[in-house]
Amino acid sequence: MKACGVIVEYNPFHNGHLYHLKQAKKVSNANCIIAIMSGSFLQRGEPAIIDKFHRTKAALSAGADMVIELPYPFAVQSSALFAKGALYTLNELHVSSICFGSESGTIEPFINSVTKLRENKSLYDETLRSFLEQGFAFPEASSKAYYAIGMNSMDMIQPNNILGLSYVKTIIENNLPIKPLTTKRINNHYHDEKITNEIASATSIRKELSKTGISSKITETLPTESLNQLQTYIDKSTLWHSWEHYFPLLHYRVMTMTKEELSNIHGVTEGLEHRIRKTAEKAISFYDWLEKIKTKRYTKVRLQRIFVHILTNTTKKAISSIVQTEKIPYIRLLGMSKKGQAYLHANKKNIDVPIITNLNKQTRKLLYLDEKATHVYYSVLPAKFRSQLRTQEFKLPIFYD
Repeated sequence: MKACGVIVEYNPFHNGHLYHLKQAKKVSNANCIIAIMSGSFLQRGEPAIIDKFHRTKAALSAGADMVIELPYPFAVQSSALFAKGALYTLNELHVSSICFGSESGTIEPFINSVTKLRENKSLYDETLRSFLEQGFAFPEASSKAYYAIGMNSMDMIQPNNILGLSYVKTIIENNLPIKPLTTKRINNHYHDEKITNEIASATSIRKELSKTGISSKITETLPTESLNQLQTYIDKSTLWHSWEHYFPLLHYRVMTMTKEELSNIHGVTEGLEHRIRKTAEKAISFYDWLEKIKTKRYTKVRLQRIFVHILTNTTKKAISSIVQTEKIPYIRLLGMSKKGQAYLHANKKNIDVPIITNLNKQTRKLLYLDEKATHVYYSVLPAKFRSQLRTQEFKLPIFYD
């Protein structure tokens, strides 16, 4: 069997994701689609709107054949480390290709850009440093540095192009036997905040959900099973997760930590612990806090990742011991179809890392950081629902027939 990988978050699973899965199957000519999906917290430092198990069910019903959880140390990270964790996982699973959505829509600009970046690395680094010293935020500074070395075939401010470049760069620099493919995003941009048609951005869908719940406008943008999973989750938990639910816990953590403890948290550098503590004293909500603390150097996304690591008490030492290795520590299987099961059975002997199907005494040590993230994620729920939802961690993976 031939497999194609997709790297996803499904926050929530919408019609654009359904289109992407269909296109991935088409352009890769693969028998099996393997989705590497972020767990409780996402790459941009946000809690997932519903938990990983309900998102897994939505993905399997839409055509994914296997859903693998991206380990927490790689999930809440910059694009380079996010890509490394996902691509190393897919390589262990022996996929033939990956397919990602992009504003570019063709793969050649990504390959050419990686070549140009490698040939001009010193100039890029020097130019990037110069723009950062001038006070530009990292995304804008890096975009300007890309342009300065002649990388002008793509818009490098767009998040999907940035991630796509990281995927292709990871494949080329590590000589991974994976063919990169891309499909063009249609009808919307990543940051669009308004729903204008049936293929809408996840940002606009979450914003509409927070205002109106599952309205007629929302039902047009999501497959039926994704709607069902959103409704099932809120029926069980009474909420869809957002950062404001975690504000009291985050505030408590910061106000009861020493500055030394804060300085040991992954992502806290250059004395940022002082600014975090000072702004916490006057913050009245999560997004009020973000506005008070953000600078050109410390963007909202970078700060959100740091706040996730504060919530989970993830230190620099705990992260570095994992992300600096040349192998992923494990493969966490969340769910699969019959086709996914057949693919795993055919390739299992050639997979060199543990395949974890549930949380138990033997797997707890490996899943330490993921388990902490899950505990924190569910902590905002009413007690009677919290334990019910956590039981899936101890069950076998979801099987979609």
